[in-house]
Amino acid sequence: MSVPAAAAPAARGDVVGIVLAGGASRRMGVAKAGLLHDGRTFLARVVGALHDGGIADVVVVSGSAHEAVLAALPVSQHVPVLRNPEPERGQLSSLKVALAALLARDVRPAAAVVALVDHPAIRAQTVAALIAAWAKGTVGDVPPDGPAIVVPVHDGRRGHPVLFAADVWNELLATPDALGARAVVHARPARVVELEVDDPGIRIDVDTPADLASLTAGSGRFVRG
Repeated sequence: MSVPAAAAPAARGDVVGIVLAGGASRRMGVAKAGLLHDGRTFLARVVGALHDGGIADVVVVSGSAHEAVLAALPVSQHVPVLRNPEPERGQLSSLKVALAALLARDVRPAAAVVALVDHPAIRAQTVAALIAAWAKGTVGDVPPDGPAIVVPVHDGRRGHPVLFAADVWNELLATPDALGARAVVHARPARVVELEVDDPGIRIDVDTPADLASLTAGSGRFVRG
């Protein structure tokens, strides 16, 4: 189901942000968390977009490059970093580390906006719009208490970050790592809202030195098809 992005209301306090930064960065050759874009590290930019989008509670998941991830995060942001002990199992395994920690809290969040460290050009307005779409709910086949998953769309293509309501966290935890979170997204289309956003950054995925050069040049050549 597709809906247009509307002006976002004040963010709810029960939404958490998760930044996945556990990849090995083999094609880049260095940890992507510490790469610079417009004078800030990728990690600082993504965390900043979540904060500026209305999420005060953000956690980061690192992997084998744990020290580099810590170094890429400004002390002023006061963001906890969880370490995935088996990052080679894939991106979903890092998400599971974060979700398990959140479910162990005395007060559990109601939703999580999951961002990727290699998408440093996402806008705070997109984060706020995802939360607004989830909070107000929609009509049609989506449950009356709101969609379970909200995915941003730009120029007809889906991107990141993605909002997952807590209702689907156990399903994510039960999904084989090799299938990835997209298996849950595609399992029941009726519970997914596609949110149209004016943000090409949701598709900008920086994986290689050539991608980084394109980001710096502003060409957008590396936007994945």
